[in-house]
Amino acid sequence: MAVAFVFPGQGAQTIGMGKALAEAYPAARAVFDEVDEVLGQSLSGLIWEGDIKELTLTENAQPALMATSIAALRALQAEGIEVTAADYVAGHSLGEYSALCAAGAISLADTARLLRIRGRAMQEAVPVGVGAMAAILGLDFDAVSEIADAAAEGQVCQAANDNDPGQVVVSGHREAVERAVALAREKGARRAMLLPVSAPFHCALMEPAASVMAGALDEVTITRPLVPLVANVVASAVEDPALIRSLLVDQVTGRVRWRESVLWMGEQGVDSYYEIGAGKALSGMIRRIDRAASTRAVGSPDDVVAAAAELAAADGNGEGDV
Repeated sequence: MAVAFVFPGQGAQTIGMGKALAEAYPAARAVFDEVDEVLGQSLSGLIWEGDIKELTLTENAQPALMATSIAALRALQAEGIEVTAADYVAGHSLGEYSALCAAGAISLADTARLLRIRGRAMQEAVPVGVGAMAAILGLDFDAVSEIADAAAEGQVCQAANDNDPGQVVVSGHREAVERAVALAREKGARRAMLLPVSAPFHCALMEPAASVMAGALDEVTITRPLVPLVANVVASAVEDPALIRSLLVDQVTGRVRWRESVLWMGEQGVDSYYEIGAGKALSGMIRRIDRAASTRAVGSPDDVVAAAAELAAADGNGEGDV
């Protein structure tokens, strides 16, 4: 058994996420306390008792989801499972930062600060209403790429997230994205709909945010991860800190190659995926990409205990490194 720990991206946030972990595991609670202190706000209060609209703001959602993921990882560690139980780590968009923090490449404090900066920069890169994103279901990546190109008409419209064989997200100017939605319906898409996001992520319109992140990342220490990172923009494993820094900048405007990343991990023998943090969205995508893969969401104390038992048993069979 080869294992990957995967970390969710924006959209997985819910009020109350991680609270049970914090109550059950002091090490998980310490993650939220540290993030609160670093950001100078009670982000944990917002996560557990706040308003979903405020939590969904990009500058809040990004560090909140990361904190929940790292809290789940700390709970696993309290049960005796280290990140080195995984052969690879990977994350969807902002989840890549969670993966790097989990693998020890970036400190928790620096990760929280970077995601606050990233969230604000991405929000401020494009005035509200100018950009949009849409999910196209039932068409493959090549078909959606052709639709995006045809819909651009001199504006930006790009395939931004290649999530699974039947789910591709396009991003760009609102008018162009709306044209893409109409074209996708004409081409037989099962569904094509605008997404409730505040900015057009992972497209050329995010260039101002990429510049901000280049400066912010220059100020942060990145070390070699304990476990190789399967990076969004190259869909293969990277370990060199300088390359990781560069790819995190490219990721702001680049496509999230999630489908290809899972296929690549499968080619390396990965057959078990543990989704560390909030929700189960990645698990669903993974099963649609690789029907033979097993997945387990790790977001509650019960999930942690079950995952720890599985991973310990696999190690006992000589199939892992716990």
